[in-house]
Amino acid sequence: FYNTGISTYVWVLTNHKPKARKGKVQLINAVDFFVKMKKSLGNKRNELSKEHIETITKTLGEFKAGEHSKIFDNEDFGYRRITVERPLRLNFQASPERIERLRDITAFQNLAKSKKKDKKQIAAEEKAGREQQEAIAAALATMNPAKLYKDRDAFFADLEAAFDRADLKLAAPIRKAVLTALSERDETAEICLDAEGTPEADSELRDFENVPLKEDIREYFDREVRPHVPDAWVNESVKDEKDGQVGRIGYSIPLTLHFYKYVAPRPLGEIESEIADLEKDIVRMLREVVG
Repeated sequence: FYNTGISTYVWVLTNHKPKARKGKVQLINAVDFFVKMKKSLGNKRNELSKEHIETITKTLGEFKAGEHSKIFDNEDFGYRRITVERPLRLNFQASPERIERLRDITAFQNLAKSKKKDKKQIAAEEKAGREQQEAIAAALATMNPAKLYKDRDAFFADLEAAFDRADLKLAAPIRKAVLTALSERDETAEICLDAEGTPEADSELRDFENVPLKEDIREYFDREVRPHVPDAWVNESVKDEKDGQVGRIGYSIPLTLHFYKYVAPRPLGEIESEIADLEKDIVRMLREVVG
C-alpha cells in the first residue's frame, strides 16, 4: 500500500477454476522478490523486476508446492468460533457494606422516582418509594451480617424469610438488585443453578476458541480446554447462521506463519561483546559532555 509500511498482498480470484484447483488455495511467498527503486516514493522503496514477475507468474501457473509455493484445502483456513462458558459461583452476605451498595443500583434508585405529571402524585409516589427503600434496607439488616453464604439457594431461603417477616413483596427487578448488591464472585462457592437445575454461565468468565474446520469440536474441547478448566462447557446455542451448526464459521490466512523459517539467534558471546562496546561508547560520550 502506497506510503505505508503495510505489506502488499495480491489476490487472484475466479469462479472458473480448473478441476485441479477447485477447493484449493495456493499461497505464493514473494517477500524476497524485490529490487531497490532508483527513487523511492515515501515508504515505497522496493519494486518487482521483470524477472520477479515472470517467476511469480510461472509459480502460479505450475500450481506445485515448493519453497515459495504451498497448496492448501479451503478448509485449512477455516474455523468454528465456539463460545466457552464457565459456571457462575457467588457468595452472599447481608453486611452493612453490601446493603449500602444496593443504594447505587438503578432499579433500587428508581423506586423513589415518579413518572407522574401531577406534582402531588409525584411527591406521594416518591415518598412511598423512599419508604419502601428504607423498609427493604431494614429487612436486610435483620439478617446475620457476619454469615457468609456460599450456596445461593440457602441464602435465598433466609432472604425470603426476612422479607416475609417484614411483610414485603418485591418485584423481580428489585429482587435482582438485592441479589446483585449482596453477592460477590467466589471460586470456592457452590455453582448457581437455574430453575431446571442447569449451571448458570458467568458472563465475565466467557471465552472463545477457534476450532479448525477439519477438527471435531468436542474432541478439540476435550483436548485443549477441559484439562485447564474442567468445569467449562460449550454454549451450543451459539450457531452459524448458514449451516446451523455449533460455532460461527470464520476464515484466516496466516501467510507468514506458513512460510516461517527459524533463524537461530546470534551467539551469546557476540551479543555480550557488542553490549560491552556500546557501554564503552556511552561512558566516552558522557565524559565528553561533563568535561
